[in-house]
Amino acid sequence: MAGHGGPVRALAVSPDGDSLLSGSFDTAAIRWSLKNDAANEVLRYHADAINAVAFLKDGRMITAGADARIAVWTAGRQQPDRILEGHTGPVVAIAVSPDGSKVASASWDHTMRLWSLADGASRAFEGHTQNVNGVAFAPDGMSLVSVGYDLALRIWRLPDGQPETVALPAPPNAVAIAPDGEILAGGADGMLRMLTPDGKPAGEVAAGSAPIVALALSDDGALIAAAAIGGTVGIVERKSRGVLRTLVGLPVWSVAFLHDAATLVTGGADGKIRRWNVQSGEPAGSNLFETSADPLAVYAGDHGAEVFRACVACHTLSAKEAQRAGPTLSGLFGRKIASLPDYRFSEALKKMDIVWTPETVAKLFEVGPNAYTPGTKMPDQRIGSADDRRALTDFLVRTTSQ
Repeated sequence: MAGHGGPVRALAVSPDGDSLLSGSFDTAAIRWSLKNDAANEVLRYHADAINAVAFLKDGRMITAGADARIAVWTAGRQQPDRILEGHTGPVVAIAVSPDGSKVASASWDHTMRLWSLADGASRAFEGHTQNVNGVAFAPDGMSLVSVGYDLALRIWRLPDGQPETVALPAPPNAVAIAPDGEILAGGADGMLRMLTPDGKPAGEVAAGSAPIVALALSDDGALIAAAAIGGTVGIVERKSRGVLRTLVGLPVWSVAFLHDAATLVTGGADGKIRRWNVQSGEPAGSNLFETSADPLAVYAGDHGAEVFRACVACHTLSAKEAQRAGPTLSGLFGRKIASLPDYRFSEALKKMDIVWTPETVAKLFEVGPNAYTPGTKMPDQRIGSADDRRALTDFLVRTTSQ
C-alpha cells in the first residue's frame, strides 16, 4: 500500500478486520481497505507528524501527533469530531481502554494523560523525568503502564493513579500488554523484556540488533512482533521466549498483526505499508519488493560513515532521495536551522539563530539535541567521543555539499 509521502510511524487494524489506519511523518492518516489495499480516505488535521493511531470499538478513529494534539474521527467526515489538547510536547503513543471509554497518551512533555472520550476531560500522570515513549492498558482496565527514556517503567494503579516504578537497563521505546497481563517492553538496546503484571522480571529476548521502535501482539497474545529501526522485525513466540524468524527489509517504524495472526503489516521508512506471511517470513501477496542496498555501503571503512549509521534512518545525504523522518542533510553546512523548504519544522527551531557548521553539529551531539535545540522532534542522543564527533562532521562535509 503506497500513498504516504513520508515514513509510516503508526498502524492500527479495525475491530472488524476490514480496515487499516496508518499515520505518517507526512502529517496525514490514511484509512485503507484490507480487502483491496485501496485508500478509502485521507485524514488531514495535524500540523506535524502523526505518531500514533487507534480504532475505537464503534469504528471511530484516533490520531495523535507531534503537534501535541489528539483527534477523534468518524469515518467519512473531513474534520475531527473532537480535539483533545493538554500536552505540551509531541504525543508519541496512545492506548484505548478495554471498555472503549478512555484513551491514554504518552508524550515527550514527560507526562502521560488519561482522557475521557465522553467529554474530553483529562488527567495528567507525572513522574517520568524524560520523554514518555509508550503506554498500554492492562486487560482489566484497572492499571496503566508507561515507559520512558529515563529507563523507567511505571505501573499506575487506577483510579488513584499511584505508580510502582521498575528500573530497566536500557531506555524502553515501546510497551505492550498481553491478554494474561504480562508486560512487554522494547528497548533501545534491541532487547525485548518481559515482566509480570506487578513488574517483576520474567524473561528477555534479543529481538533485534538495533533499537526496537515498535511492538505488536497477535490477538491471542502468542506472538510478538518487535520492529527495529535497522530494518528487521523479530517474530517472537511469547511462551518459549524464542525468535521464530526475522523479517528483513527497509527500516520499519510500525507493525500490526491482522486478526488472523497469520499476517503482519509493517510501515516503512519509504512511506509504504507491506504485508508479511508470519509463518514463512516472506512478503505476502502483491507487496513484494526488492530490499534496498545499504545506503552507506559505498563508504565502507569510513569511520565517519559508521558514526552516521545511527542517523541514516531519519536523514538522507542527497536531496534526490525520498524524504525520511528528518530533513535531508544535503547542503547542510552554511544553512540556518529550520530553513529548509518543504519540511515542517517546530516553531521553537524557527526562532533560533543557529547556522549549521562542523562546530555547531559537533556541539549538537556533545550536549544532546534537547539541550542544544529545545523543542526539536529529534530523539535525544549524544556522541561522547570528540574523535567520533570529528569523524562525523568530516564525513558530512564530504558527502552533503551540493
